[in-house]
Amino acid sequence: MTAAATTILSVPDMSCGHCRASVEAALAPLARRVEIDLPARRVTVEGGETAPLLRALEAIGFPASEVPAK
Repeated sequence: MTAAATTILSVPDMSCGHCRASVEAALAPLARRVEIDLPARRVTVEGGETAPLLRALEAIGFPASEVPAK
């Protein structure tokens, strides 16, 4: 079994629990796992393709960008 790709997204406008819930609801159908770090305004997504994730967030008013891998 191969490991699922992990993507980290920066979501600068995500600032509260409601924002967190909206982001999670938008991304959950597109990925195997979604982990949100609200204070850092970052989302770690396992198993999703980056472009659809970014489009889903844009559609709900949370423009995001991919954090480059180190």
